[in-house]
Amino acid sequence: MSVVHMCEIAGFSRSGYYRFLDPAKPAPADMELRNETQKIALEWPAYGSRRITAELKTRGWDVNRKRIQRIMREDNLLCVIKRRFVVPTTDSSHGLKVYPNLAAKMILTGMDQLWVADITYIRLEEEFVYLAVILDAYSRRVIGWHLDQWLDNSLTLNALHMALRTRTVLPGLVHHSDRGVQYASHEYTLALKEHGIEISMSRKANPWDNAACESFMKTLKYEEVHRTEYRNLAHAHSAIGEFLEKVYNQKRLHSALSYRSPVEFENSLPTAAAQQAVA
Repeated sequence: MSVVHMCEIAGFSRSGYYRFLDPAKPAPADMELRNETQKIALEWPAYGSRRITAELKTRGWDVNRKRIQRIMREDNLLCVIKRRFVVPTTDSSHGLKVYPNLAAKMILTGMDQLWVADITYIRLEEEFVYLAVILDAYSRRVIGWHLDQWLDNSLTLNALHMALRTRTVLPGLVHHSDRGVQYASHEYTLALKEHGIEISMSRKANPWDNAACESFMKTLKYEEVHRTEYRNLAHAHSAIGEFLEKVYNQKRLHSALSYRSPVEFENSLPTAAAQQAVA
């Protein structure tokens, strides 16, 4: 019987029959790339094709995004599903002084020119706790944070004190936040003024005025909080602290930083002495 006749009887195409006789094996390099892509996707479930491509390049791979998109599609390497926030943390219905939005007009050229602050909630097994963070807007690095059961002034003050211990307050430094009572309180604004920090606040009911912090909070939720079931405050403090200090600051790639981590980006900047020498 001819090959054509046998294929007709068996219901196969002739080309399929020949492929069966001599199956094409993927090149070793393709298998290694697929394996490395899968490792990154498992390590960073919220990474899309852009960040995975950038991470591969940092590991020595010469690849383009289209190729990685194809591999991710074929291997069903999907990102974490995003969920909406439901617990409010901002109370701007108070009689305390509010400040104009200074951050909107700023053009950043270095670190410690603009700090941005915000609060979010973290769900434990039986309760909610609250996280206050402060970021350097230029490098996106978390420079201060505090997690606690109480949504009061001490929450934000402890995050601020951490930032003040770890960073240098330069002349003209601006602190930007929403109009919440925790940031407008006498204790908090006094602490800022005592260190010579100018105060900036978002416009009423306008979360986009603090977009950098909003973006960070989404990243925190999608890449850490929604993937972990915290038993208690101590467990949440340990896990979130490790994510902020060791993962987000040191490893996570940011498109706004040319796909570098905040620490790597800061380390690439010229030192103050070098900047003065150039000037």
